[in-house]
Amino acid sequence: MFSTQPSNPRVLLLEDDPAIARTICYSLEREGIAVTHCLLIADARQQWASINFDALLMDVGLPDGNGLDWCRELRSAGAIAPILVLSARGEEMDKVLGLELGADDYLSKPFSPRELLARTRALLRRSRHFQPQAHTTSRQALQIDEQGQRILINAQALDLTRREYQLLQSLLQSTGRILSRDALLEQIWGLGSESTDRTVDTHIKTLRAKLRERLPDHEIIITHRGQGYSLNQPG
Repeated sequence: MFSTQPSNPRVLLLEDDPAIARTICYSLEREGIAVTHCLLIADARQQWASINFDALLMDVGLPDGNGLDWCRELRSAGAIAPILVLSARGEEMDKVLGLELGADDYLSKPFSPRELLARTRALLRRSRHFQPQAHTTSRQALQIDEQGQRILINAQALDLTRREYQLLQSLLQSTGRILSRDALLEQIWGLGSESTDRTVDTHIKTLRAKLRERLPDHEIIITHRGQGYSLNQPG
């Protein structure tokens, strides 16, 4: 296991092929991205628990297990950092399975360092976008809980899925601005995703229902026809 000196942004790489790992580390480090490399899932678990990484790049077939199993475990535990799966399995069903288990993107081996860098940059843009922000003032009904990575409404946590959390956090961090469906798709589902505008609309609909249960007299998410959505923060 080896790592660069700590700096931002920070990426955890889980790859059991040292040659591939060296190529990835070299490409990312040239761009100022700090990479911590692990050969085994067990080592990666320890690193993940001790460092707040901005993204995870992971192989699937590893000596001590299947990377997708750990991906699913991370998502079940509430991890929201973007995950890029690197795998020699390039069949459509393998990609679909990886995405369904919680990966944000899937890159088939062999890949070019340039494509890997572009996809990692896209993940990091979203990771920085979703970093927990400072608490809002107590006068505001909606708050982002830094430690718990959850959203509170009148000091009570909302029961949100990961995508709902990301959507609402994105709107909260852009209060007063209109976010287009395309922007939300790229920020949350990622470049190359097969999700559509309808996916965003469906998640917004469920978010609205949950918010109305708590604040029935206040329309928090505003639809701007032909433009997108904005958040109307309660005072």
